[in-house]
Amino acid sequence: MRKITIKDVATETGLSIATVSYAMSGKKVLPPETVQQVKDAIKKLGYVKNISASSLASNKSSLIGVVIPQTEPGSMMVFQNPFYSEILSSIEYNARIRGYHVIVSGTNADETYFHLAQQRNLDGIIVIGAYSEDFYEGLNESNIPVVLVDSYMDNHAYKEVKLDDIYGGYAATKYLLEHGHKKIAFLSGKLKTGGVSAKRYEGYRSALEEGGVPVNPSYLFHANVDFEKARKMARRIVTETDCTAIFCTADVIAMGAIKELNIMQIKIPQQISIIGFDNLDIANYCTPGLTTIGQDIFEKGKKAVEMLCYTMDEKVKEPEEYVVPIQIVERESVAYI
Repeated sequence: MRKITIKDVATETGLSIATVSYAMSGKKVLPPETVQQVKDAIKKLGYVKNISASSLASNKSSLIGVVIPQTEPGSMMVFQNPFYSEILSSIEYNARIRGYHVIVSGTNADETYFHLAQQRNLDGIIVIGAYSEDFYEGLNESNIPVVLVDSYMDNHAYKEVKLDDIYGGYAATKYLLEHGHKKIAFLSGKLKTGGVSAKRYEGYRSALEEGGVPVNPSYLFHANVDFEKARKMARRIVTETDCTAIFCTADVIAMGAIKELNIMQIKIPQQISIIGFDNLDIANYCTPGLTTIGQDIFEKGKKAVEMLCYTMDEKVKEPEEYVVPIQIVERESVAYI
């Protein structure tokens, strides 16, 4: 079937192409009956606006790029960690109601992104996670507005949405200490410099030191943020340590740990307690319900879109950073000892 063009709409109405274009864009005041005539023709013919052509004409694509981290080449992290599903849902919804579409890209550690951004004529980019200095330099050279989420860059060229992850790690560990636990395992993703796991580890260490509990290197377990790897690490914690509690730096890690401990018939929280981080929807549905450090993931995505739109439109001067509040969400996975 041949694609309907603006020329077809003009032929159907008997109007010029310019008049039809003005009627669709609203850039010129036309008689209401003329606008209605164009709308009727569009509906009748099934005309769909050519976004690419409009982008060339206006130098605005109405596209926002979202970069999510890949921990290793070939990884499908966005599908493995529900956190990314939840924040992407928020970003997509909040972008759509502002007239933008979203292109999601997962970049491996050996890839750059800004060439694709220029080719797609992206209006703005939201970057989730921590990357190399070269990556950010490339983004900066592209001259495309950027907002960082959980990136912890000491670079005031970008606006950022983040948590106080050090405090979150501190709060989780202190909560376990207050429940009588002193042998607390730390189960996390890779401790990448400047990354969220490293920040949460800093909080974990701070709470232990404040409580007079030395950090035991044999209690530290970290790999990729992955359900299956978390299962293997949880088995090691049980078989190789005498820990009574585990601080998991992401709920998806806690889910893997709970799964493995259930298989091993280790009772939670009677034999070992677990606290997570994020308060994903799935934290409500596991057995037992997961006590976790809660963050408003929808608000994080919404704020990232708002800050990016303000930057793109150069309207209201937003703060350089926005810190999403956190709180402990108590369920049934931590016991007093």
